[in-house]
Amino acid sequence: MSLAEALAVLAAGIGAGTINTIVGSGTLITFPVLLAVGLPPVTANVSNTLGLVPGSLTGAFGYRRELAGQRDRLLRLGAVCLVGGVTGAVLLVTLPSKAFDAIVPGLIGAALVLVVLQPRLTRALQARRERDGTAAPSHGGPVLVLGMLLASLYGGYFGAAQGVLYLSLMGLLLDEPLQRVNGLKNVLAAVVNGVAALFFIVVAHMDWTAVALIAAGATIGGLIGARVGRRLPPAALRGLIVAVGIVAIVQLILI
Repeated sequence: MSLAEALAVLAAGIGAGTINTIVGSGTLITFPVLLAVGLPPVTANVSNTLGLVPGSLTGAFGYRRELAGQRDRLLRLGAVCLVGGVTGAVLLVTLPSKAFDAIVPGLIGAALVLVVLQPRLTRALQARRERDGTAAPSHGGPVLVLGMLLASLYGGYFGAAQGVLYLSLMGLLLDEPLQRVNGLKNVLAAVVNGVAALFFIVVAHMDWTAVALIAAGATIGGLIGARVGRRLPPAALRGLIVAVGIVAIVQLILI
């Protein structure tokens, strides 16, 4: 890898760490750059997964105030995401690389619709609960568990726009402000990326130079993303989620 290529990978890591902390979809920055510098697709994917883990951790640290009081929820959903992440990582090394291509753009599109409609849907759910005299499940209920399991399976497999899926599901099914949901998203993404990366270290070939460069960049980007993301009002954050999701759909269709 030349000096110019190394700097490009480092810069991509910073960008990915930043956008992952705020929304998600940082893989759409780093993965094409790794392909451009000559890495084979699977090597690029697994190296990228490991490299982005430190950025998820620094992003989660930056959102530590929003995580206060969510320990039990993190443990419950973290266990679900752990299982999904391992399953997705296994599928990556056993299924054809094009296995998810047909469904992923539609999946992200559906998530964006949920993000846009979330305030209205949340009010409708709250009104229904008030009529029925019931309360929202503190951990989201079985629908959220199933949705997070499937989203984490996808995250362990590839992960582009994984954060968008998490935000749409938890934003709708948890009675929490969007910024607290974003804090959850960062920790759960770190769980999925971390467990998938451990699996890939054992069974797949890593490009350790690429891993180190992305990790260094993502660590910086995670801190930047937390400073920026925590200051965004809900409407602006929701708009950014939709914008990033649309870019993700277009890029996934074209690559």
